[in-house]
Amino acid sequence: MNLHKTKVDANSYECTLTVDCSIFGFQDNKLKLLLIKRSVDPYKDHWMLPGGVMGEGKTLEDAVSEVLFSLTGIKDITYEHVDVYSQVDRHPIKRVVSITYYALIKPENHPVIAKNYVSEVAWFPVDDLPPLGFDHAQFFKDSFNRLQLNLEQKLVFGELLPEKFTLKELQDLYESILGQTLDRRNFRKRILQMGLLEPTNEIKVGVQGGPALYKMKN
Repeated sequence: MNLHKTKVDANSYECTLTVDCSIFGFQDNKLKLLLIKRSVDPYKDHWMLPGGVMGEGKTLEDAVSEVLFSLTGIKDITYEHVDVYSQVDRHPIKRVVSITYYALIKPENHPVIAKNYVSEVAWFPVDDLPPLGFDHAQFFKDSFNRLQLNLEQKLVFGELLPEKFTLKELQDLYESILGQTLDRRNFRKRILQMGLLEPTNEIKVGVQGGPALYKMKN
């Protein structure tokens, strides 16, 4: 049976709830996305976002944590809700409503391993992603847009930078996520005017010029 051609009953109210997560990491001065390769149909051997079914008696937050750990080994990270996708024909076999999240982590702090129905787990630069299964390309796009908005408006960058960082490191992160080169003087002025950073009175050791280190205000 060709699963990709199976029709979904548009009149059915029964549905499965799933959670899917765009996990971003900053590595080698590039923003990257964690993807899994599916080892079962439908979309066997396609790359996609980590995701799965919300189990009985679980909250959405429980489901995200359990799915990520069961597929990649990642645990103890913070997520932010993005959107809900309920198009009737978005899944080739049955009616599925997906709730999406995104997370910001340091890849070196979260080793990954392929588990269960996953054959590979890998990090990809966000500007060089493989084709994604299901409608996960839309999930990624919407999550990336939310990340960009949060970075500009609220300076939310999760674990993407260390606890103490230089303004250059912060600008490098901004430029990677926004996909544009920013004027150094204007960037620093705007960031400091936001009032979300505080100096640590420390300098970055081993870097020419000994740049000052900052951290987020509590």
